[in-house]
Amino acid sequence: MLIATVLTVSAETSVTHRPFGKTTDGTPVEVYTLKDGPVEAEILTYGGVVLSLKAPDRHGRLANVVMGFDSLEGYISDKAYFGGIIGRYANRIAGGAFEIDGKKYSVPKNDGNNSLHGGTIGFDNVVWKAKAIPDGVELTYVSKDGDQGYPGTLTATVSYTLRGGVLRIEYSATSDAPTVVNLTNHSYFNLAGQGDILGHQLKLNASRYTPVSQTLIPTGELAAVESTPFDFRKSTAIGARINADYEQIRFGRGYDHNWVLDSKNGKLAEAAELYDPSSGRVLQVWTTEPGIQFYSGNFLDGTIKGKEGKVYAHRTGLCLETQHFPDSPNQSSFPSTVLRPGKRYHSVTEFRFSTRP
Repeated sequence: MLIATVLTVSAETSVTHRPFGKTTDGTPVEVYTLKDGPVEAEILTYGGVVLSLKAPDRHGRLANVVMGFDSLEGYISDKAYFGGIIGRYANRIAGGAFEIDGKKYSVPKNDGNNSLHGGTIGFDNVVWKAKAIPDGVELTYVSKDGDQGYPGTLTATVSYTLRGGVLRIEYSATSDAPTVVNLTNHSYFNLAGQGDILGHQLKLNASRYTPVSQTLIPTGELAAVESTPFDFRKSTAIGARINADYEQIRFGRGYDHNWVLDSKNGKLAEAAELYDPSSGRVLQVWTTEPGIQFYSGNFLDGTIKGKEGKVYAHRTGLCLETQHFPDSPNQSSFPSTVLRPGKRYHSVTEFRFSTRP
């Protein structure tokens, strides 16, 4: 049995901020640095991006375990959603359309015939208002009625706090008209800090997943993972079955699917555990969400140059996006993503870091 080592807890998390350039229209952007013991997170006001996330290996050596860019310009031109807050609707909406109370709404088709990650200007492409809070930073953004075709003025608040090796993300939102909301963070992880992620070992606490069509829209089925390449109920190397001759693997060009978490009732529970044998780093993902999208970096192709000049080649990073299911606005059997006036959207995800010998 492998035993995880909990990272040292400091008496108080340090929160500082500094300028990080300006957008093309001159809007200032800042980066907030949260430091607690050996773990450090940097959060941009542009897109709520996790700019860096440093954690120690089994020997105490620090490395940044998320991918991204050294400059604001990289994020402004980014098409891969590195580290950003995704909204109003994370993942895909089929045909770029949905109905609420019999009224049809159209949103941008930026992924073939589908809408992806909020449209052409999502929450990862805007500057959020920020203020320091105990152990972290609170970001707020007001998305006006009709923004990217979504109804209602939505006020979203996302807080990042760091304490005891745990980066906690708390999302909340209210709307003045019925709308749909599905927020997540799109960080790409590599616990080794470099190389591919095929040797990383992943466990997902999910007995089912949502199979997709060739356009990556869920069919509506909640399929059992048992006896398929999608069974990560026991920790398994990501590369073990990623090239299997299996239709769903072919559709996603690897893993790019939503798993239906076994946890119930919206309580904070462990969704995933990622382990890198080479460094000893462990990342546990806890969430109140019903699903998690595991994306194995299939579309990284070496054309993106990221931090410290690193070339982001095929499958050099992975995403674990806690979420409601893709295309939920069009699939009544899925958990609802409709937010109505007087109600509050609320979601929590934690990234918990530790090490193993």
